[in-house]
Amino acid sequence: MSDFKFIIDGKPVDTTESFPVLNPATETVIAQCPKATIEDLNNAVAAAKKAFPPWSATPDSERARIVHAIAEALEAHSEELCQLLIAEQGKPMGGFAGLGAGFEMGGAVAWCHSTADLELPVEVIQDNEVARIEVHRKALGVVGSITPWNFPLMIAIWHTMPALRSGNTVVIKPSEYTPLTTLRAAQIINEIVPPGVFNIVTGDGALGAAMSAHPDINKIVFTGSTSTGKKVMRSASGNLKRLTLELGGNDAAIVLPDTDVASAAPKIFATAMINNGQTCAALKRLYVHEDIYDEMCDALAAIAKSVTTGDGSGEVDFGPVQNKTQFERVCQLAREAKDSGARFLSGGEAPDIPGYFFPVTIVADIDDSARLVSEEPFGPILPVLKFSDVEEALQRANNSSSGLGGSVWSSDVEAATALASRLECGTAWVNNHAMIQPDAPFGGVKESGFGVEFGRYGLEEYTSIQTLQVSKA
Repeated sequence: MSDFKFIIDGKPVDTTESFPVLNPATETVIAQCPKATIEDLNNAVAAAKKAFPPWSATPDSERARIVHAIAEALEAHSEELCQLLIAEQGKPMGGFAGLGAGFEMGGAVAWCHSTADLELPVEVIQDNEVARIEVHRKALGVVGSITPWNFPLMIAIWHTMPALRSGNTVVIKPSEYTPLTTLRAAQIINEIVPPGVFNIVTGDGALGAAMSAHPDINKIVFTGSTSTGKKVMRSASGNLKRLTLELGGNDAAIVLPDTDVASAAPKIFATAMINNGQTCAALKRLYVHEDIYDEMCDALAAIAKSVTTGDGSGEVDFGPVQNKTQFERVCQLAREAKDSGARFLSGGEAPDIPGYFFPVTIVADIDDSARLVSEEPFGPILPVLKFSDVEEALQRANNSSSGLGGSVWSSDVEAATALASRLECGTAWVNNHAMIQPDAPFGGVKESGFGVEFGRYGLEEYTSIQTLQVSKA
């Protein structure tokens, strides 16, 4: 692996402390990552604060050009970045349905280009003989980004490109489990942006907590667990930071009795197991009408038994669970479900080999009260639950503190759309799930967070409104 250093004010920084980064497929150390101190964080924030006035004053068209240039530079290094993703995150290059490291790389580039093309023009709400009133969008200042380990490159881009595009400067802290890809991307970005515009520090949760409380950070963008999101929110109250929190999800899907199982099952499987199930908006609770329940269970089990799990550096469909803590959680939820009498149609037991491997697992005949259903597993395991009444299924689907995404599956698109609109979630899909795009807002309700990302709505969250009123009377 390369020599990894974090970057402050455009310069690599030497540190006295470091921490190991593991390959989850082998449990071996692949690199030592520099560990930032609070002084390093303060220096990074100071550099971003200093760089903010000239960057926010940079012409809008020039900032757009620079974000496009970042996309092109990342794409030019795509092979290198993908290899880092495979090594530290565990996902294969292609993977099942083409949703592996190459997919994440392509998504990062696409989101850069799409964000570069966004605009927030001045809105004129009155212009008459009395006054002209304009609404301007103003950059906030220093944006702190705290990213998770499941999509370390793509989510870093989601957080930071809208910040740069709207005139803010950045301090980013990637997950300590997967810092390498983000560090390398930051090096590439710093070859394009002025010093201090894009700073990166690496460390554990204590560093993230210090960012959340830092008085000179004006906004925090956080993707991660609900419990950590609540801590971020409390810490951010010191200076009333703006927040965008995309937190945990426990997405439910309702499959109506007229659904074509042969057509729907592969899509359901892919959207439940995307990134080995380690995706906030993956389908995690599947409610299937009793008329087609057995048929759907058999179809999903057949797909699960046909896929391969192994080291992402090889030709496999799925890699390991990313870290030991998450792996042990998935194992525990599976054991509890099995002990309660649930029927396992595939998988269910981790092999006794090095690496955090858990086979793709389909679980039937399980109760809503089981932790595998009521809590987000964040791994390659899907509970399939039976229902007889649609209203009952809707109530069960909505009976969750989470509200990120949900879906309805049916041959009757009109009926499915009407039902989907009643799901208590930020995004509702019909005959699909977990499909997001850079021009459509995405965010959660209830304990899945608040604020949205992507498109014009997401870009607005990196700005404040200034109303400019010019009197003519």
